[in-house]
Amino acid sequence: MTSSPSPASPPPAGPAAGGDDGPVGRTADPVDSWVLHATDNGVSWITLNRPEALNALTWDQRERIIGRLADASADPDVRAVVITATGKGFCAGADLRGSAPAGERVAGDVARMIRRGAQRFIGAVLDCEKPVIAAVNGTAAGIGAHLAFACDLVLAAESARFIEVFVRRGLVPDGGGAYLLPRLIGPQRAKELMFFGDAVPAAEAERLGLVNRVVADGELAKTAREWAERLAAGPTRALSLTKQLVNASFETDRAASFAAEAAAQEITMTTADAQEGVAAFVERRGPSYRGR
Repeated sequence: MTSSPSPASPPPAGPAAGGDDGPVGRTADPVDSWVLHATDNGVSWITLNRPEALNALTWDQRERIIGRLADASADPDVRAVVITATGKGFCAGADLRGSAPAGERVAGDVARMIRRGAQRFIGAVLDCEKPVIAAVNGTAAGIGAHLAFACDLVLAAESARFIEVFVRRGLVPDGGGAYLLPRLIGPQRAKELMFFGDAVPAAEAERLGLVNRVVADGELAKTAREWAERLAAGPTRALSLTKQLVNASFETDRAASFAAEAAAQEITMTTADAQEGVAAFVERRGPSYRGR
């Protein structure tokens, strides 16, 4: 598959870059062009590529991204993930026109659709066993904003903005919005964003604590690559367990959190990377982690 470059400039997908071209003569799947993928230097790049729709997500795109995140968790050679997009929008939300076909609606259908769709999608980001960076190149609205907020680290271009668009449609936030935002910025700020649905510019999002760093549009590619490759060079298992501990910390009491921390450290101490970290300290050199 040949991919057009994204704002975060992942390597082109294809055999030489760890892409996913199938056998010669295979019928092209349109989702292959809507969700670009490549792996480079231990980083899995997942790129939304429907710029004409501001990267609004179809059902098939969500399923493909869920699969890519599961693949990243299972592949020991993948040690970090970047989610980004082409064009002027990061993700304008769900493309309802691309939803799975449905027959006559009955009670429970909507809740079931949310569980199987938006919530499962956001859960896949939170549960990915590798650190995930969002490189937000433009507007992130609705589920697109929640996709960014579910990532472990968020980089935003100066032109990016975030919109809790649900109230504009007379809806409650779904895709984990009421779970994610209070944990990031507190309940009062979260309610303000969700009640009014105003666009939040990148600089304000950084001030609120929704993003880690804002960079010039032209620097997003460079910064995303630097951060991702730094993570990919780190002690992968320790990062994975750290992510799990932090994500679970709001749902557990102190005793349970301390017990989980001790168990995680027990596991980490058996890894080759931990042994290398200790050896490097004793030998007064930089560690060389292998993600094992």
